Formats: sequence, C-alpha cells, structure tokens
Amino acid sequence: MAEMILFAGAGNPALARAVAAELGMELGSCRVEQFPDGETSVHLGESVRGKDVYLLQPTCPPVNDNAMQLLIFADAFRRAAAGRIHAVLPYYGYARSDKRTGRREPITASLMALLMREAGIDHVITVDLHTTQIEGFFPGPFDTLTAVPTLCAGLKPELPADTVVVSPDAGRVKLATEYAERLNLPLAVLHKRRESGSETRVTHLVGEVRGRTCLIIDDMISTGGTLVESVTALRDAGASGFLVAATHGLLLDGAIDRLRTAGVTRLCVTDTVPTPADGGGILHVVTVAPLLAGALRRLSSSTSLESLF
Repeated sequence: MAEMILFAGAGNPALARAVAAELGMELGSCRVEQFPDGETSVHLGESVRGKDVYLLQPTCPPVNDNAMQLLIFADAFRRAAAGRIHAVLPYYGYARSDKRTGRREPITASLMALLMREAGIDHVITVDLHTTQIEGFFPGPFDTLTAVPTLCAGLKPELPADTVVVSPDAGRVKLATEYAERLNLPLAVLHKRRESGSETRVTHLVGEVRGRTCLIIDDMISTGGTLVESVTALRDAGASGFLVAATHGLLLDGAIDRLRTAGVTRLCVTDTVPTPADGGGILHVVTVAPLLAGALRRLSSSTSLESLF
C-alpha cells in the first residue's frame, strides 16, 4: 500500500488543516508563489515519489485562480513521480456549466474535467455536485460524497415541529426529498417558469405551507436571489417562517444580508468553501472535515465508500 500524503491549495486551507487533524497527520510541505504578473508557481517541500497524493483544493471564487493552481499542483506532483494523484474538490467550480443552453456555447464543466486528467489527476473526490452527469466528464474514477447527513444532523435539534422541506424548483426535488426523508418531514415544491434569460417567476406550489416553517434547500447559494424569490412566494402562500440549508455557501455580493432582509432566520451551510466571518446573526456552518477524512482514510486502504452515504 502506497504512503498517503495530503497537500492544501489556497482554495480552503482551513478545511485542509481540519481534515489533516482528523487523520492525525501533518499537511504536506509546499509553497505557492505568485509573481507580479499574476503567474503562479508551486514548490513541493518534500518527496512525493511513489506516494498516494491528495490535494484539497476547491475551485471556488476566485474560480479561475484556484482552478489554475489545482492544475499546476497536479503537474508538479506528476513531474515529481507521484504514484497516484487525487484531487479533493469539496466544491467543483463551473458545475453549472454542465450543458449548452445555446448552439455556440462551451460545456465548461467538461473542459475542467478534461484539463484535470491532462494535468495528471487520476481520481476526483467532490461533495454534492450540482448535477450528477459531471461525473461522466472525467475519464477516470470520480467519487461524489454527500453532506446532506451532516447538514441534517446540524439542523435537526433546532427545527420547529411544523417544519416542511421546500425544493426551490423542480431540479432540486431529489435533493429535497433526501432532506425530507432524513428529517422525517413533509415536502413541498415550487415550480417556476423562465420569463427571460435572467428572470424566472414562481407559477405554483405543490404542498401545504400555510402557517408552517419552511426549510428551503439547495446545493449551493451564490447571491441568494433564487432563495429570496422562493421566500416571497412561500410568504404569499401563508408560510410563517423561513430557514435555508445548502452544502456550498458561496454567499456572494451581500447574499447573507439579502436573505436576512427577506426573512430568513437561519442559514445553514458547510465549510466546503470559506464562509464570511460576519454571519449576520443567521449563519451556521457545519464542517465536512470528518466526512472527507473518512473518505480519504477508506480510499488510502482501498476500502469501499458505501458506508459514508
């Protein structure tokens, strides 16, 4: 069995340190240097020859910088004769670009997968992909973990008895169903119609929310606009309270303030990406470090990941 070593990129070093602590090991020694012209160089401070190398590097904002650093790390590992290179991407950037919406558009999620393979990455581990077909873009082993059990454990103690799980659109019904089943709660679904290229409108609601607390779920929160729209529709339908849960809390452009102003009283996310220090009194972050450490421990011993799901 090859020796395991874990490195941290700049995408989420705090999570990498937490995973290393869970594994009872030190992070691999490396230095990332950025030149005045914006170019990046990686220097490995120890041998990786023949080792099972894991790099924790979510491709979160700044997406292009973190994605390029991932590829540069992989090239450094490959040229240093690493045995196998595993990319641990708690958050997979460009995941929403998984298909063409017009005839002359790229499929950037596929491009990212091919670039990773070309750079020398043998295996990808991620958490709660935006769409599962992305797994098929990478020509090699691809493992998607789920943070839903972790989030449910963090949510359950504070959920009112009248809570109903709400999917913000038809595309998240499967995810919402998993939450509802794990929490033993009823399910409601909002249906939307696209009015233009950037605008949607809620057309109807399936499920009973009147007088109830709504737990709106999603896989990621960017600016929070979709969730604010959902809160408005649910309030109009008579809902009495609003909670939000998502795996990836990008929380860009004042998303927390936007959600709080809309009436959200609790926002629960994981630490797959760095979160703002100021949570506005509503942010609750649960860690996926034990989940990732458990996966890496099993992978390093060629053990099935099935028990993690």
